[in-house]
Amino acid sequence: MEMCTKHTDHTDAEGEDPKSKPPPQPPPNGTVQEPKYVLHSDKEHYDYVAQRCTQKPTNFFESTGHLIKGCLGGGILGIHEAYMKAGLWTSLVVTIIFGFYITYCVHLLVKSAQVLYKRLHIPEMSYPDVAEASLAVGPFLKLRKYSKWFRYAVDVTICIDLFGACCVYQIIIAKTIMLLVDGSDESERTDLNLLRLYVLALLVPILLLCMITTLKYLAPFTLVADGFIVACVVATVIYALRVAPPISQAPGWKDTVGFFEFCGIAVFSMEGIGVSLPIENNMKNPKQFPMVLCCAMAVVVLFLMIVGFFGYWGFGENSISPVTLNFPSETFPTVLKVLMAAMIFITFALNYWAPFNLVWHYLSKHHDHKKHWIWERVYRATFIIFITAIAIAFPNIGNLMGLLGAFCLSNMGFIFPAIIELLVIWESPGLGRFRWRLWKNILVLLVGILLFCAGTYSNLKGLISTL
Repeated sequence: MEMCTKHTDHTDAEGEDPKSKPPPQPPPNGTVQEPKYVLHSDKEHYDYVAQRCTQKPTNFFESTGHLIKGCLGGGILGIHEAYMKAGLWTSLVVTIIFGFYITYCVHLLVKSAQVLYKRLHIPEMSYPDVAEASLAVGPFLKLRKYSKWFRYAVDVTICIDLFGACCVYQIIIAKTIMLLVDGSDESERTDLNLLRLYVLALLVPILLLCMITTLKYLAPFTLVADGFIVACVVATVIYALRVAPPISQAPGWKDTVGFFEFCGIAVFSMEGIGVSLPIENNMKNPKQFPMVLCCAMAVVVLFLMIVGFFGYWGFGENSISPVTLNFPSETFPTVLKVLMAAMIFITFALNYWAPFNLVWHYLSKHHDHKKHWIWERVYRATFIIFITAIAIAFPNIGNLMGLLGAFCLSNMGFIFPAIIELLVIWESPGLGRFRWRLWKNILVLLVGILLFCAGTYSNLKGLISTL
């Protein structure tokens, strides 16, 4: 019976935090270490699906649900503010364009990964694995030695994005509690110093929550949180239509700075490239992933369009994030606000788990194996304190989401997938007639670079203004 080897991103198949192991010892003097990735002939048949040892593979509908859940997060609670920055009709059209664009870039990454599975005879890989392998066996011999750095670039970008998302969630929780406790008049809506105090007050509860290192105690809450997101979408439409002015009063376009701020928030709200490969790795039939991707992104874009369009049209220029805080002070909306804040608080630990374990994979090698238990908790607390400090310094949900979308997801979602595909297809099947594959990926790169530069600048400027 042939053994099945897992290639995961520093975690086990059940999603548990694996027991830390001592770092591998260097090979004895005189021995040559085999390369991590070895190319095989294209003529050799390799069925990577048969070689996978997934105990509970997901079917088409389960995979679609997981991808929707991976794309929709706290970003949907602030997408109406993005529409307010760019204008109603401009935002609506660009949301659809970004939906197609992001879907295509995720497809590029997964398709490149599946080509590498066959070439390297590896059944599955994470995003950092794919980045490293694409350069390690790529067509440019002089660049192969930098493959580890490509992997580190992906790792760092993922960590910044996910730790930054934790900052956003902490601000959402604090802002919800503040307006429920102290009221919701206009002065309190803009009192950033009061908001900073509430963020600081959350430090100890979040510290205690994030000492939980086992996902099985937290995972069930994600299903409940998904239900609340659907409830928020429906409630946004209902309460917005109650107070919506004539739609002709909503501006269709505002200004260039607001447009790039919108782009960052929109990308942050719908980008799910970080979860795409784990979902593909766990599918019963990975060849169905393109259809899974199309169905999931259609739902994600539809939800964002509904909340963004009705949220801005109904609540207008005075709307605030999260969108639930614009609902009237009635019994059901108030209960929904409280439950939404509670769910975000609990799922904060889930969002924190993935980037911390990625960092801990590297940090654990520098400490005695017997003392990993205490050091892991020291680092957990340190990162939580750092996240809280960032949230206190920049309590602006919209610009923080926009910065993460522009700085991190323009790289993860657009630039890196285009580079990876070029490395994978450069020699086989080649660049195509008139080098159309090269020009196509250059276009993807240029859009990513434009969003990175303009979106980062405009959102960073907005964040600095809150200091």
